[in-house]
Amino acid sequence: MAVVRYTQAPERRGELLRRIGESGYVSSTEAAAALGVSEMTIRRDLRQLAAQGLVNRVAGGASGAPPATGAPFEQRSDAAAGEKAAVARAAVALVPPGSVVALDAGTTVAALAGLLPGGLTVVTHSVPVITTCVGRDDVELIALGGAYHASTRSFTGPITRAGLDDLAVDVAVLSATAAGPDGVYSANASDAETKRAMARIAGRVVLLLDHGKIGARAPMRFLDLGAVDVVVTDAGAGEEQVALLRSRCREVVVA
Repeated sequence: MAVVRYTQAPERRGELLRRIGESGYVSSTEAAAALGVSEMTIRRDLRQLAAQGLVNRVAGGASGAPPATGAPFEQRSDAAAGEKAAVARAAVALVPPGSVVALDAGTTVAALAGLLPGGLTVVTHSVPVITTCVGRDDVELIALGGAYHASTRSFTGPITRAGLDDLAVDVAVLSATAAGPDGVYSANASDAETKRAMARIAGRVVLLLDHGKIGARAPMRFLDLGAVDVVVTDAGAGEEQVALLRSRCREVVVA
């Protein structure tokens, strides 16, 4: 059988997810041979997928992730840290002075919290964002309660969503586990509901998306790409990835 070389990370990772979905497991060695890349490349792909909560790393490869909650916050925060920092810095300019901004529980959004200028009102359910804002005397904080979710380090559930019902925000800054032609996805159902609620009450939606998530997969769809006003990605995004975003979003910023 001829080897099909998968040179683009998003399509390669999508193929890895497809194989894991079919058999429940993929071997790094066998996948490298089948996809025409090095075993080191496959291991790097699997690390990224594991950081997004889409697979479990096991000896020699990866297996399917349990259907629940995604990887722990700290593990996700360490993945693609440089790209996330660049995206967060670029997003600062998209938050108008004096505005009310909703920040979700994503790791890239958490990086943004400490960079925001003073004079804002921050609405959030993220414990890391709450902690950052509590340490500042130049922002107003509206902290949303709910059931604590350890994996996302955030409050979630009906109480959280009810807290958003009576609010209006100028900008919702959201993150995602994956994004593709058919939408924006999260690894966790409760987190997806909160993101959806934030988008609903916002005048403008900004999506922070490092390039490794463009073309990846996750189980919970929470938004159409067409509903995003601005998407911010990093310079590692390929031409096809950027073209996909520009074909569906109103504005694309490459950090």
